[in-house]
Amino acid sequence: MMWQGAKRLGMAIPFPSKEWTQAFVDAINANPRYREAAKEWRHGQVAYVLHADPRLGLDEDMAILLDLHEGQCRGGSYLSAREAEARADFVVSANYQQWKEVLSGAIDPTKAMMQGKLSLKKGHLPTLLKFVIASKEIVKSAATIPTEFP
Repeated sequence: MMWQGAKRLGMAIPFPSKEWTQAFVDAINANPRYREAAKEWRHGQVAYVLHADPRLGLDEDMAILLDLHEGQCRGGSYLSAREAEARADFVVSANYQQWKEVLSGAIDPTKAMMQGKLSLKKGHLPTLLKFVIASKEIVKSAATIPTEFP
């Protein structure tokens, strides 16, 4: 778990990146409150899409794809949005600043979706709403990662 070594050394992991995605998987799996809140999640993979922003080095839409199942994150990938959208059962999309606000805890993920700051591009909204606590715990997991936001 490279990110835990980075955490001990006070090093931040750039967001978004493959390294940050792996740290995210580890943080989710280390969160017992997420495990409990999501124990009935059997609805497939979730992709978090970041819109392109060349100023931040994002020349194309990118995504973090999580394989979530019954309170566990079985893996994660940082890949093109096109590839993630083809594989994911749920796709949530936003620009970099909106993701930064959600991941830093400045805004609740469900509230952000209802306000149109996050967009559900694929998937069933009522299903997601049944897992509001799990969504909040995913954000809390992300907040444990020493993150460098460019």
